[in-house]
Amino acid sequence: MQAEPVLVLGLIEACRAVITANTDHLCALDCAIGDGDHGSNMQRGFEAVSAQGAVLSNLPFPDAVEKIGMTLVMNVGGAAGPLYGTLLMEIGRELRARDGIDDFPIVLKKAIDAVARRGRSHAGDKTLLDVLYPVQDALAQSSTLIDVARRAELSADLTAAMKAMRGRASYLGDRSIGHVDPGASSCALLTTAICHYFGENHRI
Repeated sequence: MQAEPVLVLGLIEACRAVITANTDHLCALDCAIGDGDHGSNMQRGFEAVSAQGAVLSNLPFPDAVEKIGMTLVMNVGGAAGPLYGTLLMEIGRELRARDGIDDFPIVLKKAIDAVARRGRSHAGDKTLLDVLYPVQDALAQSSTLIDVARRAELSADLTAAMKAMRGRASYLGDRSIGHVDPGASSCALLTTAICHYFGENHRI
C-alpha cells in the first residue's frame, strides 16, 4: 500500500494546523484538571511530524502511519504521547497486514483496544477513548464523514459529565466533573480535521 505523497502531507498539515489553532484552548482545558500543557505538548509533537513530512510522504502508507506514531511518542509529553503513539503504530501494523482499507473499522478497533490496554483504561474513564470508541462505532456503521466528525465532537463534550478515573485528573475526584477532558478534545479536533480533509478532497 504505497502512500500517495500528497495524501500523507495533506493529512499531516490538516492535523498540525488544527492543533496549532487550538493549542491555547487545549492548555486551558488541561489547566482545569491537569498540568496545563496538553496543547503545547500536542503542538510540539505535530511540529516534529511536520518536519519529517518529506520522508513520511515517500513511505508506504502503513509505514508512514507507524512512523508518525513513533514520532509522537518521542515528542509529546505526558500520557498523550504514548497513547496517540500506540494508536497510530497499531493502525500502521494492522494496515500492513492487509491489502486495503475496506475493513478500516476493524483495524481501528484493534488499535483502540491497544490504547486501552496501554492506558489501563476503559470507555467512561474520561479519556480520549471516550471519543475513539464512538468514532469507531460510527465508521463501522458506514456513517458519513460529517456524521463521524459530529460524533467525535459530541463525544468530547460528553466527557464534561464524567468523573476522571485515570491520569492526573483522577486525583481531583468529583471535582473533575464539569470539565471536558483535554485528551478527548484533541482527539475530536484531530478526527474532525481528518474527516474534513478527506471530504474536501473526495478521497473516500
